[in-house]
Amino acid sequence: MKRLFLSMMAMAAIATTLTLTSCGSDDEGNDTPDGASILATDGKTLMGNLTGKQTLEEGEYILGGTVIIENGGELTIPAGTTIKAAKGFSSYILVAQGGKLYANGTSSQPVTFTSGEATKKAGDWGGIILNGKAPISGAGAEGTNTANAEINNAYKYGGSDKADNSGALTYVNILYAGARNTADIEHNGLTLNGVGNGTKIQNVYVLESADDAIEFFGGTVNVTNLLAVNPDDDMFDFTQGYKGTLSNCYGIWENGYTSTEEDPRGVEADGNLDGNGGDHVGQSDFIIDGMTIVNNTVGGNTTTGQKNAMDDVIKVRRGATATIKNTLVASTSADALKAKDLVDATDSKGGGTVTINITVSFFSYDRDKVVDYVDKTNPDKNVAGQGTITLTEPSAANAGANTSVFAWTNYSFPTLN
Repeated sequence: MKRLFLSMMAMAAIATTLTLTSCGSDDEGNDTPDGASILATDGKTLMGNLTGKQTLEEGEYILGGTVIIENGGELTIPAGTTIKAAKGFSSYILVAQGGKLYANGTSSQPVTFTSGEATKKAGDWGGIILNGKAPISGAGAEGTNTANAEINNAYKYGGSDKADNSGALTYVNILYAGARNTADIEHNGLTLNGVGNGTKIQNVYVLESADDAIEFFGGTVNVTNLLAVNPDDDMFDFTQGYKGTLSNCYGIWENGYTSTEEDPRGVEADGNLDGNGGDHVGQSDFIIDGMTIVNNTVGGNTTTGQKNAMDDVIKVRRGATATIKNTLVASTSADALKAKDLVDATDSKGGGTVTINITVSFFSYDRDKVVDYVDKTNPDKNVAGQGTITLTEPSAANAGANTSVFAWTNYSFPTLN
């Protein structure tokens, strides 16, 4: 992704458009105890750099541009709050190292980040980015590697603090995010850069993200109860030394959905960034426990590799180690094309490691129509250099994610059989 350079002069220019109050509250009662605010004089528009602690009142706000929660800054968003983003690549919230974002939704009153457009669509705005101090892969010793955020090069991530805390996201909707600058420069719904396991992320719904629903760039953060609906690229993406656990996740491409990407996947896992650090220290070694992937894509051609169809349901490559268990793959549409690969642990820049352990149950996938997922004649074999990959056909739909925990989203889940 292209870096978005923001100079100090540019930041100062943005800041002058805002009202920065000293101790106390602004006219709308928004708490600014440390003397800094990202709330404009209209009492509704959020934009700028937060260096102190600010708690918004419950209500509806406009994300008017870029919000940076700086080192030492804390933004608390209460349950029931909706933030509607202005259209564009520069409408996003980034938590810098040492900053904290608390989006404290509840099952009855989630916090919602969405597009401010009348007709909403994927890629209307940027997304949510957390930069932490937890380890990432790199050429140096473990705990010494850092990198710059792809969306905003001025802010780094990585380090040695596995327990680093970037705040909490609980009962949060992230809708219509993923704006792109060019084909290779684009946001995800939720981007986690070197985020530590002191950060709490659970009960998150990502709808119609124009790139990945979620991407982990290293770090140790654990994520629980994640629903991804119609991401344009990957549902769940891991890279640059991620070492945590994703528990109870459900990804779906709905009937009739068509991706615009060349090689979208359910799971994409790299050990190092872009496969260019095969000898790097601290490569990805993570767990997925309780996952459902529903692929109802219509379009493209899995034989020729034409875009729009799911390339791989699960792809683990480039030095990554993964333990993926209690996983269900299904298609509910008779017209949906099947993925090119059900499970693939190979890549031109290096395959997955010998300690991969993947167990997948699947409905509606004819082994003869899934091309080269491991070895159609012996699908449960140990493949040299790829670890253990086991495929089973379930007798009942009791594998995969527990969808009851997503009742708060009001999403209507299909019956899998």
